[in-house]
Amino acid sequence: MSEEQSVTTVSKLKKTGAVAAPSLFTLGNLACGFFSILSAAHGNYGKAGWLILFAAVFDMFDGRVARMLGTESNFGIEMDSLADAVSFCTAPAMLMYFMVLQRYSTWGAPIACVYACFGILRLAKFNTMALAGESSKKYFSGLPVPAPAAILASFAISYSIMQHTSNGHNLQIMTVYLPYIYNIVAFAMIVMAFLMVSTVPYAAFKSKRHHKMNVWSIMFLVCLVVLLIRFPQDIVFIVMSSYVIFGLLAVLYRAFKGIKIEK
Repeated sequence: MSEEQSVTTVSKLKKTGAVAAPSLFTLGNLACGFFSILSAAHGNYGKAGWLILFAAVFDMFDGRVARMLGTESNFGIEMDSLADAVSFCTAPAMLMYFMVLQRYSTWGAPIACVYACFGILRLAKFNTMALAGESSKKYFSGLPVPAPAAILASFAISYSIMQHTSNGHNLQIMTVYLPYIYNIVAFAMIVMAFLMVSTVPYAAFKSKRHHKMNVWSIMFLVCLVVLLIRFPQDIVFIVMSSYVIFGLLAVLYRAFKGIKIEK
């Protein structure tokens, strides 16, 4: 083999590795969703919740790795959506069914099914808009599926911790309100399901913005990181719930003020 052929072979191997790298993250996302469903079916709700959150971490990196390596492709986009359908649509629905909804003999399963189906519709809508060039870098049209999945997963973790430990692994405010949240899970899932297929704009945080950090912003971020390290499940629940609620409030505010959204 000549030196030129050797260089070409190495180049091809490097390119193949670059293409495969994002797919490994996507497969990690899918594997977490799969094992989350198995854990929920066996009553390990806290473990199932953690696996969904780990799937979200994998999902955060697969697209970024593809862009960094310059290997974005339609194959990767489709594969990512299929993994998301399992990890952020089916897995949370199954987790909540086994944990909460199965006590409602008549309509527990239909609610879980509606949540999963509407989540998959949201993914199909997102892909269609992206292919048509209609997607926005500033806003998602409808609630992105990882957000409600993270809310349900972190709730499952916090509730499991509250049931099995008594040494303060949850924020006090969460311990107080978790039983009330448990009783409205079915209603919350219906609301989030409709938000996923709605046209309510939610911040995408994709565009690069350069803001000067003041002292208060830095202090807030430091406190948030410390709390995230100490109570990760509670902070994820609070942050993601705030994201959902503030998105709705922003729509009401814009409607009241007559402000149009910049795409």
